[in-house]
Amino acid sequence: MGEKKRKEEIKTEFVFDRKNYKFMLIGIAFIALGFILMTGGGSDDPNVFNPEIYNWRRIRLAPAMVLLGFAIEVYAILLKPNSKEEN
Repeated sequence: MGEKKRKEEIKTEFVFDRKNYKFMLIGIAFIALGFILMTGGGSDDPNVFNPEIYNWRRIRLAPAMVLLGFAIEVYAILLKPNSKEEN
């Protein structure tokens, strides 16, 4: 009987709450979208230069999306879960 009571007292808690995981998935989506926006702009012929590689989407928008994704990830890790008092 004492062993059964000890097992009931041990309660497993996850490090992160459901809210944290939602923000982590949003951050991963931003990072993936940023890398997808960086792709392309190359040339099939290596002797021909394609200036499309330096357009606004690849130079400004995509790195900003990746940095924003990393910022969301840091926020998700540091987000304090709701404190629930159970008596």
